[in-house]
Amino acid sequence: MNRATYRLRVLAALPFDLALATHLVVFALWYDRLPDPLATHFGGAGGADGFTGRTTYGIVSTALLLGLHEGWWRLARRSALWGAWATAGFTGALLVLLLRDNLDAVDAGRVNSPLANLTVAAGVAGAFALVGLAVTRLVPKADALAPVAPGPRLPLGASEVAGWTRATGSRTFAGLTVLALATTLVVLVLVPSPWGLWPFATVVVFVPGLALARIRVSVDRRGLTVRPAIASWPRLRIPLDEVAGADVRDVDALADFDGWGYRVRAHRTGVILRSGEALVVRRTGGREFAVTVPDARTAAALLNTLAERHGKV
Repeated sequence: MNRATYRLRVLAALPFDLALATHLVVFALWYDRLPDPLATHFGGAGGADGFTGRTTYGIVSTALLLGLHEGWWRLARRSALWGAWATAGFTGALLVLLLRDNLDAVDAGRVNSPLANLTVAAGVAGAFALVGLAVTRLVPKADALAPVAPGPRLPLGASEVAGWTRATGSRTFAGLTVLALATTLVVLVLVPSPWGLWPFATVVVFVPGLALARIRVSVDRRGLTVRPAIASWPRLRIPLDEVAGADVRDVDALADFDGWGYRVRAHRTGVILRSGEALVVRRTGGREFAVTVPDARTAAALLNTLAERHGKV
């Protein structure tokens, strides 16, 4: 993880640390003045209709903020940093307001939570969002990954031809696809659908998942081709005349692409099956394409050589 990514993650998680610390301090100071159990759920009129013991409430509220902390730590994006701060402000404010509503209550069943609490929490979220926008300046822009050209070269004679291909996959991705399909089947059995949920689920869940569970990456006279290992379509191809440079780089699936599969971000796309070694191609239009594949250095070297040769023809 580079310094910029680490700084981004720290700034995305920081507001949840502040919200948790504030909430725990308030909870500790008011602990003896809170009913046991607390009113923690309220109906449409604001009256309490759900209750939680004080100890359980402390555990659940702490777990909630820690879970949000972990989620934003892993999925932080510079453009959404304000969202992390707004989420922390809104959640923390609601938890503190909940404690205030329960303060000195003799009977938790008579506790009310006014709708104005949502307005107050939204105001706190707005203030936090402004802070998030301000601290965004502390994180350098990373619309593109580090430069890739000139990159390695594979020496070829004037009359020599060469090709490179490698199949790679992700057991985790395949397992999640099967799990999603199994879940869909269970839902279909329990909740029959007259609208044809089965074909929809097959197209949306199973087919894309199966296509990305194992892929084949090839470099030859046609350029770079990425396709499912079990079929020739759908495929993604970058012809040689669109290759400005290629190199190999370690990528973080979450930090760089927000997840796995076919990913689209500003100025970059990718087929990301795991974190680690990836072939990165800079296209002539300035965008980058990355695909995680073993032996990416050989692929990059051959692609650079073929692209140079193509440009001289």
